[in-house]
Formats: sequence, structure tokens, C-alpha cells
Amino acid sequence: MALERTLSIIKPDATRRNLTGAINAKLEGAGLRIVAQRRVRLTTAQAEAFYAVHRERPFFRDLVTFMVSGPVVAQVLEGENAVARNREVMGATNPANAAPGTIRKEFAESIEANSVHGSDSAENAAIEIAFFFSALDIVG
Repeated sequence: MALERTLSIIKPDATRRNLTGAINAKLEGAGLRIVAQRRVRLTTAQAEAFYAVHRERPFFRDLVTFMVSGPVVAQVLEGENAVARNREVMGATNPANAAPGTIRKEFAESIEANSVHGSDSAENAAIEIAFFFSALDIVG
């Protein structure tokens, strides 16, 4: 087992419904520590930069519009195999396919408004964490 860090974003659909605490409880209950957390309102330029990997995809513009529609909570999670553990507790991207008890099964409104984002690899986690946080912001 490897101690890792990963990025989690609580998306606008969840912050609008005051689900930050409930989502944090699920993350912590899964053995993940929140070692940095920031509530922000992304600008269009920031959302475009963060999701640049999806720029050529048909859903890119809708994703950016959604992510700037309200505040998000960016977090650094730490724990054993944090990337995989976070993805497990988040559940499938499509909430209809998500396992019972996962964040997306319980809280998502749709495939797009699926309440949370999580890094898909340790390499991407490092890049995504650096997008939102400096080393000084992360308190382990």
C-alpha cells in the first residue's frame, strides 16, 4: 500500500445543495484525510485550463459552463492508494451505473452534474493538485 495524494472537487450541483459536509463525511469514512480544502468560484479561463485535456471533446463547452455556474470545493485527499480509493467512493461517472453507497449514486443529479471530480492517476493528481494549491496550503 502506498500513501498518496489526490485531488477531489465538489462540483457546483453539490455545493448548491449544501452537500459539502455529507461528501466530506463519505471521503473521511473511506479512510481519506482532507489535507487541504478551498472553496472557489472558477472563472471561465480557469475551468478551460483545468479541463484542457477535454478541449476537443463535444462536452467541453457544457462542462466549462457547468463548472463556472457556482462555487466548487477543491480538496487534497491523502491516504493509502488515495487515487483508487477516492474513485471507488465517488462511484461511476454515470450515477445510474454507480454502486449503492457511493457519492454519485447518492448525490448526483446527472452524468454532468455528478457532484464530484477525482484525479484518475497519481500523475494527473500531482498536476491537478498544483493547479489549485501550493505546497504551503497542504497540511498533512
